Amino acid sequence: MSSVSKNSSPPADHGFLDGFFHLSELGTNVRTEILAGVTTFVTMAYILFVNPIILKNAGMPMDATFAATAIAAAVATLIMGVYANYPIAMAPGMGLNAFFTYSVVIGMKLPWQTALGAVFISGLIFFLLTVTKVREWIMEGVPTVLRLSIGVGIGLFIAFIGLQDGGLVTANKDTLVQLGNMKSPGVLVTVFGLIVTGFFMARRIKGGLLYGIFLTTIFSMFMGVKPFPTGLASFVVFSNPFHAVAPIMGKLDLKGVFNYGLISILFAFTFVDLFDNIGTLLGISRKAGLLDENGNLPRVGRALMSDSIGTMFGSIMGTPTVTSYIESTAGVAEGGKSGLTAVTVAVLFVFSIIFAPLVGLIPSQATAPVLILVGVLMMSEVVHINFEDFTEAFPAFITIIMMPLTYSIAQGLAFGFMSYTIIKLITGRHKENNAVTYILTVLFIAHFILGGG
Repeated sequence: MSSVSKNSSPPADHGFLDGFFHLSELGTNVRTEILAGVTTFVTMAYILFVNPIILKNAGMPMDATFAATAIAAAVATLIMGVYANYPIAMAPGMGLNAFFTYSVVIGMKLPWQTALGAVFISGLIFFLLTVTKVREWIMEGVPTVLRLSIGVGIGLFIAFIGLQDGGLVTANKDTLVQLGNMKSPGVLVTVFGLIVTGFFMARRIKGGLLYGIFLTTIFSMFMGVKPFPTGLASFVVFSNPFHAVAPIMGKLDLKGVFNYGLISILFAFTFVDLFDNIGTLLGISRKAGLLDENGNLPRVGRALMSDSIGTMFGSIMGTPTVTSYIESTAGVAEGGKSGLTAVTVAVLFVFSIIFAPLVGLIPSQATAPVLILVGVLMMSEVVHINFEDFTEAFPAFITIIMMPLTYSIAQGLAFGFMSYTIIKLITGRHKENNAVTYILTVLFIAHFILGGG
């Protein structure tokens, strides 16, 4: 329950923080903002454990990626709070971290250093799009049905990865996939995690995903999937965080990106980040009552600038694309309205670095339920797609289904834009196409003709 009544504003604190973050103007105070920040952090702290486990499959050391995740999230969130003054937290994005690992590194057999280079360049492109206002032209030109479908497709892709990580779905040479061994300890741990975490989510318990990870990890130890901790060193470590992140910090390969010609990869990183951020920013701001009378978000350029800078910094640290987190709504529900909420989250991310050893105790079966349930949450946008209109239903379906089946967000994007543009064209509804759909369709077709994956 929120500590702030909807019908009254909390008393303001007149001082430096009040003046800097405009707390009085926003009808909030320091205590409320800090409580909101703590709430947001608890609901999204699961990324500290999920991100390293996903990136481990890309060949990146977990201790280093844990520290990199915390540092990147802290810096990006701090920029959002201080520069944009919004109660929005940021961290490496779910979906794009999976795309980074499974599509780019494993699927295309690229070094993770090259993939980080692509992330940096996509952040730079995002920065230029924001500065030049091209971002607005692109957002207005992308059909609503594709914006909705991208999020749904990513959700399905993430859930599919979770089912594989948890052993519920395994490979089969005849049918490609099949049900895993439901009697194996690993699968039983995953099922336990789904039940427990699903209960927390259904009861709307703040931090449910994080609590689910911890309880499932404990259960995995009793099931023999993971060993029990042996001492304090298994939980905390007091050392220079930049020493921990050293194996991956600054290792991005920018030259390799151009050698491989990763046009579709850059499209995926840039556009998914763009759509995801706009949707998240508007959703959170609407809940916090921060939109103007026309439904627009003031200082949206600053918010998106924070994202692009965070992405470039994160790639230097060693993490995939940094993006706004919808979990920020938990803090907003507690009364958070200013950047002080975000600053609080940033401080907690810095503090969390000492818990890096915890990531070694958590099995993939404990994070698999989180991936599946995040997929469930992302599927919600499907109800807004008009399946009665086949020229809308077909590109939506193609976008959604091609992401998990090709194991690539980029391929889903490509087929989505191509199918939308072509079906509108051949059915005489070419006026619903625009410069953005035509340009992207031509680029994607050219990419496939030239042998792009």
